[in-house]
Amino acid sequence: MLSLLPAPLHRLALRAAHAGRKAYWAIFRPHIQGVCVIATNDAGAVLFARHSYGSGNFLLPTGGMKRGEDALETARREMREELGCELLDARVLVTHRNSLHGAKHTQHLVAARLDATPQPDGREVLEARFFAPDALPDPVTPRTRRQLELWAASKAG
Repeated sequence: MLSLLPAPLHRLALRAAHAGRKAYWAIFRPHIQGVCVIATNDAGAVLFARHSYGSGNFLLPTGGMKRGEDALETARREMREELGCELLDARVLVTHRNSLHGAKHTQHLVAARLDATPQPDGREVLEARFFAPDALPDPVTPRTRRQLELWAASKAG
């Protein structure tokens, strides 16, 4: 439905929805599930995305799970919808619980390779860029740093 709106209005609606969602989570503290995707290109660089809402920083791609989806289905759907590409060799590295804006959050960390160059949808994701693991965007949040550490540990052993 939102996709019928012109892109600038869609982005405005996403910013309002994000603020409302954060307030709801802080008050009602629901249990939510989502994925964080560490997607790499053939050179081993990691994909980061800059959303039209939130901090405006580059972050790892994430997304909420829909009822009936598993983590890999969610990761594939999110990458397809927001970045126009498919995941190859996707696997769940770890599942952990944390807090996200007050909500009880179960997050599945998914690692994969990409089949193509990402094409941001221009609505939810404004920009997507690959960064070498030793030249990450600034700032990198503590949560993102921890996710990258888990990914690096999975590759090492």
